[in-house]
Amino acid sequence: MGKLMPSTLTHVQHVQGVKDTPSQPCHKDVAWLAKLDIQYPIKYAEREIIVRPKPGLERRSLTKINETLFAQSQELIASKDSNLELQKCKPPLVLDVPVFPTAPVNASTMVFGMATTLERLDDSRHHIARWLAHTKAKMFVVIIKPEKGTEASDEQIAVKQGVMRDQGMDITLVRPLTKGELYTESYFSLVRVMYTHRTDASSWFVLMDDDTFFPSMQALLAMLGKYDSKEQYWIGAVSEQWWSVGRYGWMGFGGAGIFLSQGLAAVIDEEYDICITEMHKAAGGDERVMRCVYGHTETKLTYETGLHQMDISGDLSGVYESGRFPLSLHHWKGGDYPVDLMSLISDICGDCLFQRWQFGVDTILSNGYSVVQYPEGEYANGLDFRKAEETWNSVTIEASVNPGTWHSMAPSRPRLELDKQKIQYRLVESASIESGVRQTYVHKGKEDGDPATVLVLYWRRENSTP
Repeated sequence: MGKLMPSTLTHVQHVQGVKDTPSQPCHKDVAWLAKLDIQYPIKYAEREIIVRPKPGLERRSLTKINETLFAQSQELIASKDSNLELQKCKPPLVLDVPVFPTAPVNASTMVFGMATTLERLDDSRHHIARWLAHTKAKMFVVIIKPEKGTEASDEQIAVKQGVMRDQGMDITLVRPLTKGELYTESYFSLVRVMYTHRTDASSWFVLMDDDTFFPSMQALLAMLGKYDSKEQYWIGAVSEQWWSVGRYGWMGFGGAGIFLSQGLAAVIDEEYDICITEMHKAAGGDERVMRCVYGHTETKLTYETGLHQMDISGDLSGVYESGRFPLSLHHWKGGDYPVDLMSLISDICGDCLFQRWQFGVDTILSNGYSVVQYPEGEYANGLDFRKAEETWNSVTIEASVNPGTWHSMAPSRPRLELDKQKIQYRLVESASIESGVRQTYVHKGKEDGDPATVLVLYWRRENSTP
């Protein structure tokens, strides 16, 4: 298994002996472009990438390749051109990646829990299946009544449970422990629900929101492998915004995922009734966990920086283009960050999601999120890519030394001006195809009349049929 490198260190791999390969004509089927919301004419280029697992290779934040990624783009006049001859098409590129499991890992030591409505659960089920299905991990969901609308019937709950089990998830949907309880009460009750239904294998109990996403179960298991589940551990992440930490406390924020060891879950379950009576003023469910832990144990939060509450707002490109591998992501619903599509690439190259490759001096691929070009290479040559670009909106606290996100996002650097210092092609489409995964990155043009540019990557594993 490839080792995930710490995100805050410099990890640059230089690939030597790679020469820029000549372009040649090739025929391509682009009928699928018709479903994209883009206006013709467009500029189009594509490349096939072959993934080669290499024993002993570690995941790098940035790997430098001494050739260009794409040939010169070609103009497409109309989407009806389903088959065309690209005048310039580069040969397939072979990229080495760490060895990764090709089948779901055994995560039977983990029990997950969330509280949500049946409708919101249905909105999330395909995303949950991306990481939970066929792993032997258990999940319990407390189905709460929506603020507006009617309560789900027993039949509706049973049908939804069956649908998710058919997707390969070991999931159980339950009613709240106390009729009429609030969401925050249901959230805290998950500790009792999960612990009551534990098995001999259950070692870690994970609280999460319905918009929490875990990109890699393998990476979660590797993280938890550092700790003894029989001891009392409360593992999580604080908010990325320092003002939130000051307001709510040094606690595990629920959207990032809260990991309770078997030893700590046993104590919370034992003190459960007392904790409930002490929490009438507590706001969020994660705050209730904090109050119980701090009030009845000597355990303190173990902060894992790979877990992300994602409380920062605005453009989150600086997070996804940092080269740092996230253990969790949050707040993907209703935004521009389709984590299910972004993470499809993991089926081809394991924990290569958001891994970066630099091509020549002016182009960086942040796998599954963007392709970025730096005009004439001038900015790429002078930037420190160990540092995350501060694209997000930061909230400062008066008289605080921390400008807002030092504790969570450092090291970082000032944001660049889009379309001047940085030309960004964002992932708009990703699909599993017969030979592997197709990714489509688009830049919609700098101004009116400037055609959109579409860059397509076809990924497949070595020895698979193109």
